[in-house]
Amino acid sequence: MLLQALLIGIIAGFGILDSRILGDNMLGRPIIIGPLVGLVLGDLQTGIIIGGTLELIFIGAVQVGAAGTGDVVTAAALGTSFAIMSNQGAAVALTLAVPVALLADRVGDLVRIINTPLIHRADKYAEEGNLKGVERMHRLGFVMFFLNGFLPTFIMLLLGSAFMDSVIKAMPQWLLDGLLSGALLLPAIGFSLLMSMMISKKLAPFYALGFILAAYLKLDILAVAIIGAIIALILAQYDRTDEERVSFNE
Repeated sequence: MLLQALLIGIIAGFGILDSRILGDNMLGRPIIIGPLVGLVLGDLQTGIIIGGTLELIFIGAVQVGAAGTGDVVTAAALGTSFAIMSNQGAAVALTLAVPVALLADRVGDLVRIINTPLIHRADKYAEEGNLKGVERMHRLGFVMFFLNGFLPTFIMLLLGSAFMDSVIKAMPQWLLDGLLSGALLLPAIGFSLLMSMMISKKLAPFYALGFILAAYLKLDILAVAIIGAIIALILAQYDRTDEERVSFNE
């Protein structure tokens, strides 16, 4: 378990770093973290399912400045890990995701407080023309953010896996079923948050089309996604043609 906890902690650490030094390639999203954790724990399929489910919860959560929406990376890593290790699937992951995200976000606040003196020290080095000192402060800040994801995940998996497993096994089935029923509402809430930001008169017909394809024609997600991609390519081609026509007329 030590090696698995170490690897999952490293995944969480680099998931945090992605938005800090790599330009935010969305490597810290649950849909990426879940399969990676599943691969480490030897259950890739469950990791993919849980990662996709957790992504729906946080898909509409956007962090603006210091207004955090929870530590999605740690929530995905721990939620997926405990779900796979307890053999309870999405029920455990969905139940743990939100509270873990909120608690882990407080750790992120602490890391930002610790990093603040490093910024002032970097400014001082910059005034002195000490580029090595500035670089050292930046690298130390990156290490702190890596530990922000690594340490909580590693410690919880190393020390809390047995305890969490015993707690879950001690729960009666009716309680687990109730938690799952409540947790299943969370993806709908996350998707509704996304829709509240994106929906418009221009996009509403495409939303209705997707609903009809899935609900009435019984097409699966892959088929609907392919149809959506084809429509997007066609519209992009029309937009490009219109731009070329305007440029030609000018």
